[in-house]
Amino acid sequence: MSVLSGKKVLLGVSGGIAAYKTASLVRLFIKAGAHVQVIMTPASKDFVTPLTLSTLSKNPVYSSFYNENDENAQWNNHVDLGLWADIMIVAPATANTLSKMATGNCDNLLIATYLSAKCPVYFAPAMDLDMYKHPSTIASFNALQQFGNTIIPAESGELASGLSGEGRMAEPENIITFLEASLESKLPLKGTKILITAGPTYEAIDPVRFIGNHSSGKMGFDIANCAAELGASVILVAGPTHCTAKHSSIEIVKVTSAQEMYDACHSRFQNVDVAIAAAAVADYRPKTVATQKIKKAPNNFVVELEKTKDILASFGEIKQKQLLIGFALETENEIENAKGKIQKKNLDLIVLNSLQDHGAGFGNPTNKVTFIDKDFNIEPMELKTKEAVAVDILNKVIAYINE
Repeated sequence: MSVLSGKKVLLGVSGGIAAYKTASLVRLFIKAGAHVQVIMTPASKDFVTPLTLSTLSKNPVYSSFYNENDENAQWNNHVDLGLWADIMIVAPATANTLSKMATGNCDNLLIATYLSAKCPVYFAPAMDLDMYKHPSTIASFNALQQFGNTIIPAESGELASGLSGEGRMAEPENIITFLEASLESKLPLKGTKILITAGPTYEAIDPVRFIGNHSSGKMGFDIANCAAELGASVILVAGPTHCTAKHSSIEIVKVTSAQEMYDACHSRFQNVDVAIAAAAVADYRPKTVATQKIKKAPNNFVVELEKTKDILASFGEIKQKQLLIGFALETENEIENAKGKIQKKNLDLIVLNSLQDHGAGFGNPTNKVTFIDKDFNIEPMELKTKEAVAVDILNKVIAYINE
């Protein structure tokens, strides 16, 4: 999945022959999963039509502050457009538009929106080779980069003048590649390897029956999806669940039993930086598993149980550099029981949730957690969606990495 997926992209189109390439650029943004809004300068409409870009972006195209043909029209709010975007890109960025961006010469909707944008801004120059090398153009490049904007360098090739040289706008495919690389390099968990467990385990009684629990796996999958969005390399060891990962980059290891989860985790633990144990692993399993389906008997049926291996505690015994995060689902003496698990299992952080809290626990889209670290600092959180809880957990990971 592209890092552009779900991103809100504001594309500014200025008046150069390279504007025709923006049709392909918008299409590639949409294909990558981005949401696209287009602002055109009046001159750019001589090179590509608003209808084309509106059709491809699936959104209205803006080019003026208001519709001159409709006396009752509302104004196009450049502030709202600037605040809406996750990233803004001006492509093609002509010498004229670059100069206005650098000096704040605000005479059209595109420049007004640029000056209102709070997001990262990229610009892809497009002009003839002598214009590209002119001191005034270079001054614009330098000023914009000093403002924190990022240049997508022009390429060499045949130009509209018939000359050949530097000044050709980067090809749409190369712009997408540049943006993806730039965004990925800024992700806070880039280069971090995270092992996450999710879901229940099923402990067989016979080929038909098992001992399990009500865990859906959603919390662990939400953590994995969020970690991948933040740039982490994620290994997700999942018990039986209907949840699916949103990112193709997540390595999913499917298991059924506690022993299978133990083996899958231990074969990978030494190579990760962080382990987050969100799975609801069975504490006990049948001591003997019948090879055939057990028939109904007139008397009571007794299953003798034995303890399973404690995955989290075993991590705590062998961890070296890893940040180790566990979960605790409690019904009584929640804080004290969670503190005991931190000490017993050598955890850095525990995520406590109680079945006494409405909206928390298994089968809910929400969770209400309390963070307790190894120094017993306690941080209760409000009821949130599990996606929001995943963000909170990974913010703890980011803070630890940046210490």
